[in-house]
Amino acid sequence: MKNRFQTLAAATLMIVAATAVTAQTAIHVGKTRGCGCCLAWMEKLSEADFAPEGENMGGALIRLKMDRGIPVDMFSCHTATVEGYTIEGHVPPADITRLLEERPDAIGLAVPGMPIGSPGMDFGDAAEAYDVFLVKSDGSTEIFSSYPAS
Repeated sequence: MKNRFQTLAAATLMIVAATAVTAQTAIHVGKTRGCGCCLAWMEKLSEADFAPEGENMGGALIRLKMDRGIPVDMFSCHTATVEGYTIEGHVPPADITRLLEERPDAIGLAVPGMPIGSPGMDFGDAAEAYDVFLVKSDGSTEIFSSYPAS
């Protein structure tokens, strides 16, 4: 009986561990229909163990950005939500992972505009320098991470 229990406990732990390893974090992406860079960013998310689900929002996308508290000067082409945070623009998946690990009191992260070389805007070897901003609960921002030009 003891061996059976140990075997069952070990099997259960293996299943739980395997599930944890393969679990993906759901992320909802508000975008416009036909936006190739939005789809390319979602592909980068998939490669980084996120499970993006896109929604074509048209004009409602601006309302989403505003309702989620993203400052106008931080706007980009798509807006995502993940575990209560808002992700604006071409934010690298590693920064989203860091945000979810650190859990700061913030609205989320933003990469304003569409910098060449950011995830989803990577069309070759050239890259512009860009910053990822932490959007604080009061709407102010600070640099969360920086990426150099190449």
